[in-house]
Amino acid sequence: MGSFFYMVFTSKKIFSIVDPIDGFSILIPTWNNFQYLRLCLNAIIKYSSLKHQIILAINEGYDGTLEFADERQISYVHFKENVGVCIAVNAARSLAVSDYLVYMNDDMVPLPGWDLALMEEVRKSDSKLFMISSTMIEPYETNNPCVIVQNFGSDCKNFDENAALLFAKKYSKNNWKGASWPPFVVHKDVWDIVGGFGIEYSPGFYSDPDFSLKLYLIGVRHFIGCGKSLVYHFGTKSTKRVKKNNGKDLFLLKWGITASDFYFNILNLGDDFETEKNQSQINLFFKIKYFIKSFKALLNRPIKLIK
Repeated sequence: MGSFFYMVFTSKKIFSIVDPIDGFSILIPTWNNFQYLRLCLNAIIKYSSLKHQIILAINEGYDGTLEFADERQISYVHFKENVGVCIAVNAARSLAVSDYLVYMNDDMVPLPGWDLALMEEVRKSDSKLFMISSTMIEPYETNNPCVIVQNFGSDCKNFDENAALLFAKKYSKNNWKGASWPPFVVHKDVWDIVGGFGIEYSPGFYSDPDFSLKLYLIGVRHFIGCGKSLVYHFGTKSTKRVKKNNGKDLFLLKWGITASDFYFNILNLGDDFETEKNQSQINLFFKIKYFIKSFKALLNRPIKLIK
């Protein structure tokens, strides 16, 4: 078999039952992105109100990440080769001790109160069936209605932390619908029922909407974007370095609906959470549309047999 199917990884769990946490188990995938990872971890430590368990999913990590994790006594799983986000994060889940799992990217900087706002929304829920996201602040317009566009730096070297802190202190945003992107929090039981991220999407593109749709199928309806939980996101600092999988077609072939229609017509992405809106039905027009798209996707995606 190819090397993709033979992956040697190690894990190191740093946690003691005499040192309990009252927050989340935070799963952070990272791939030779040490400068951003260090900024992310320092912000978690400085700006969190609760005590969390941090778990790194390290791909390669030969840029100082491994040494840093050992020095700071951070739990991690380590893959010698880059296996992408899905496999690495699913492996990191095995080390989690909290009932609540947060998935966060290494190029994100959580801002003061980010975790307390998420936990307040968690405690409002009367069941485990929720998915709650923080609200991202990004330097550039991406046509994402859930994102706040404010440029506090395009990379970690020119990041204006003080300006970001001042903005977060003054800014107010209502909760929004359609939570799907990191950082997000789900209950560990819900994560386990759906099996985490679909490894068929490796290295990871379109695994987010796939994960959300799996949650939807088991009854999750509270996809809440928390307007008080803010994180700064530099964006694509790892993903632009890898060859993308054709997740768009895979999602369509797997579910019979486009990710875009799932977001906007089913989850009502970006709408105010308090606004009532009927969910769209998949009528004949949509069925014909998806049939044509699926046929084209099949033509562009020949089936490869594993030998």
